[in-house]
Order: sequence, then C-alpha cells, then structure tokens
Amino acid sequence: MTDSEDDDVPQLSAYALAALQEFYTERQRQQQPGPDEDKKFTVGVIEEDWQLSQFWYSDETASRLAAEAISAAGKGGRIACVSAPSVYQKLRELSGENFSAYLLEYDRRFAIYGEEFVFYDYNNPLNLPETVTAHSFDVVIADPPYLSDECLRKTAETVKYLTRGKILLCTGAVMEEAAAKHLGVKMCHFVPRHTRNLANEFRCYANYASGLECD
Repeated sequence: MTDSEDDDVPQLSAYALAALQEFYTERQRQQQPGPDEDKKFTVGVIEEDWQLSQFWYSDETASRLAAEAISAAGKGGRIACVSAPSVYQKLRELSGENFSAYLLEYDRRFAIYGEEFVFYDYNNPLNLPETVTAHSFDVVIADPPYLSDECLRKTAETVKYLTRGKILLCTGAVMEEAAAKHLGVKMCHFVPRHTRNLANEFRCYANYASGLECD
C-alpha cells in the first residue's frame, strides 16, 4: 500500500477510540459470570477497578464499620452505604440482624444485589429514584471515591438528603477540614485499613458519639 492509500484509510479520533474501548470493557464485564450465590456478599468477590478509584476495606475494617452502622441504626434500622460497597457486603453477611441496608454505587456490577442496589453518580447528587426518599435512613456511611473538595461536597448533598441525623464518613486525613465544613463530622481514633496499602492516610469521621471513639 502506498503512502497516498494510507492517507485514504479512515482514522478514529482519540475520543472515538476511548469510547470504543469503554464499550468493549463494559461488554466484557457484562459477559463475565456472576459470583456464586453463597459467596456474592464476600468482600472482594467483585474485583477493585482502579479506574473508578475503588479500594476495598480489609475484612477487619469492613466488619468494624458494619458493626458500628448496625449499632447506630438501632433495631429495625435502615442503613445507606454511599460508594462503600465493602461495608454493604459485610452488612449482608450479617443479614440475620434486624436491619435493612442499601448500596448507592456507580459501578453497575453491584446490580447483582437487586433492589438493594441504587445506581448513584456523585456528579448528580440528588438524582435518585422516587423509592429513595428524604431522611429515610437512620445512618448513612459514605466513602467518596476521590479526595477532592468537589467530590466530598457533592457526596455530602446526598448524605444530608438521606440521613435522619447520623453520619459516618470515610475519607483521607487531608479532608478533615472539608469534612467538618460540609458534614459537621469529627475525626475518630479508629483508623480504617484496606486490602492494599494506600498512599494517602485514611480516616473515619462521625457526627455522633460512635463506638469508633471520636473526640
């Protein structure tokens, strides 16, 4: 083929190539078999997607946060997990307890959890289905995907819409001032851990007297 013939071959733009790659990636995800029924709530059964800034908690941390959420919600309480799928999974492992839990999450792989999954994009913080009503959760635990004031501020809109009062937040230590500003939460002594070491120091925050020992 000559150089002139090469010039006649249509070339995809960088934007089109990126869109095509995203299409194939999403199709590959959809074609992957789901986890076994008896393991589908195991933390890590759905692999982290770093492109979505996903980093799962260690089993110990997920258990501690789930226990705190159950305690804060009280008997028959309702718990919302905003961008915190590993806490939701641990809660569902404890499904014998008297509470209900829902997962608000951008990653549609978690739609395997049926009606308890709510698609959520922090860029549209109040774009929620009619079934998710204002102030209908006893406690909301949130883990914004990015360490930025914009992400935290928008996630905070969702959290304040959902909660009846109690808030648990997990984010970087560098977000302490912004967390207090947007959600009125204080840093706790409990330090959450992840299955992989993160470059940024991570902390928990709450706006009530929690078992995570907040000042």
